[in-house]
Parts: sequence; structure tokens; C-alpha cells
Amino acid sequence: MKKIFIIAFLAAVSALVSCSDVKRKPGLIYMPDMAYSRAYETYAERDSNSFTTDLKEADQKIFYNNMPVPGTVARGEEMPFLLTKDITGDSTNYVASKQILNPLPLLDSIQSKEAERLYLIYCGICHGSKLDGNGPLYKDGQGPFPAAPKNLKTDPLTVNMPDGQMFYSVTYGKNLMGSYASQISRKQRWMIIHYIKAQQAIAKQTAAPAGNAAATK
Repeated sequence: MKKIFIIAFLAAVSALVSCSDVKRKPGLIYMPDMAYSRAYETYAERDSNSFTTDLKEADQKIFYNNMPVPGTVARGEEMPFLLTKDITGDSTNYVASKQILNPLPLLDSIQSKEAERLYLIYCGICHGSKLDGNGPLYKDGQGPFPAAPKNLKTDPLTVNMPDGQMFYSVTYGKNLMGSYASQISRKQRWMIIHYIKAQQAIAKQTAAPAGNAAATK
């Protein structure tokens, strides 16, 4: 009976101790960077004893300034486009964008299929599924747009437009076309440009034999 009483007493003490709200902190922390998260979680209590924004205290505490480490690149932003949008009446950066090359290598068959899908979703409604400028919004002049969008396949302006300048136009918008930077990522924009340039090359190759045949008659 005495043993049962002792066991019950110890169990009760253990329960009280385990439910205690007493906060315990270790005296020494071997790796503070692992013990204390550098990022502040939403609604988390900020412990001023652990973090600092003072460079002089950075050796004793975890330095935190709410900014990314200098030189780092955010995920999805690995292909930065350093030119900003020109102010109204200026075209300096639009002209300078001619010198920027497409950072992506030529697309393989799977990537080309994805680029075509993206084009049809975001570009085909204006420029047409055949890149002829006759999308649903124009529809041979019967659509809501009174002016035909650019023919991306054979119009000399778009055929001769460098990749970088085309990227600038898609990113910031040009004339009646708005910006698509919020709809498609930088990589996707470059993929679409690769697709357009590939279709332009196919159209040029198709037109060349016909031109040669007409010249021999």
C-alpha cells in the first residue's frame, strides 16, 4: 500500500512539474545561429537580447537588418534585367536594350512546347495563334480592337527587333501593349521570345524557296 502511495505521489509531482509554465533557457548556447532563427516569424515575439542591428554588437549577437545579404539573388530572379523603364518622352533604355542578348540557350522540344503554350495564353489573343497579328481581339477588324496588332512573323519591324528590345517591350509595355511582367516570369518571357524568333526563322525559310521559284520564271 505504501508503494502505491509513493508511486501515486511521484506521478502527481511529475504531472505538476511537466505542466509548469516556468520558462527555462540554457545558460550557454553552442550554436546561436541554429538556436535562434534569423528571420522573424509572423506574430513571433522579438527577443532584443538575441538580435541586434548594431554592427558593433554583431560579434556578440545575431545581426539582423531585415535585408538580404548583399550580392545574393532572389529565387526566380536569376536573370536580372538591369534596364529600367524610360520616362515619358525618352527612349534611352529602349534603344540600349538592343544590346542585351537572350540569356537562355536555344530551347529543346519540350521547352519549345511550353513556350508555345505560354505564347498562346498571353500573346495569342492579340498577335494570333499564327503570330500574324490577327488574334481574337482583332479578328479581321471585327474584334473590339480597331487596329491590328503587330505581325510577329513577317513584319520587318518585329523580325529585325533584337531579343533584348523585344524583352523590354514585353516587360514594360510599348505603345498599345501593356506590361506582362506581373503575368509571366523573366524566364518565361525569354522563352516566349525564343519561340517567336524560331517561328520567324521558319517563316523566312519557307518564303525563300517561293521567292527563288518566282525569280526563275
